[in-house]
Amino acid sequence: MIENKNIIDEKKYNKLIIVLSVLIPVVVAILFGVKIPNVEPLTFLPPIYASINGVTALVLLLAVFQIKKGNRAAHEKLMKLAIVLSVSFLVMYVAYHMTSDSTKFGGEGPIKYIYYFILLTHILLSIIVIPFVLITYVRAITNNIEKHKKIARITFPLWLYVAVTGVIVYIMISPYY
Repeated sequence: MIENKNIIDEKKYNKLIIVLSVLIPVVVAILFGVKIPNVEPLTFLPPIYASINGVTALVLLLAVFQIKKGNRAAHEKLMKLAIVLSVSFLVMYVAYHMTSDSTKFGGEGPIKYIYYFILLTHILLSIIVIPFVLITYVRAITNNIEKHKKIARITFPLWLYVAVTGVIVYIMISPYY
């Protein structure tokens, strides 16, 4: 009986998850190409949003630590914070790119290929992780804990990789700003 209720509750969110999973990357891609004329470039943002990625990674690790300790309330708060941090990152990232030209990586040799590999996997996984985060969150708020745990085992490493590689990409490109 409880499982049927969980399935019904989850289904309410499925359309929203699909819409957001498609809409967020599309809107970001569109806005990435929009330049706001006569606006001061927001060149101070990259170290801030890179730091937010670093904090997100730490929050994710703390959240897993808390749930393993059985502290569900702390886990919930930390996961909500991780979502807020990720949304904050995204808003700042888009704002920066709407006011500033993209910075070209200036490294040569093998480091150039390493950088582009990390950047490409970071970008692709940042798109792929969106529905995983949303589904994982919905399963938590609908109290479908067994299914939540199953997908969280996939979501966590993807999200952590995206957060950590965001910092790495910033560190690697920062000399060229």
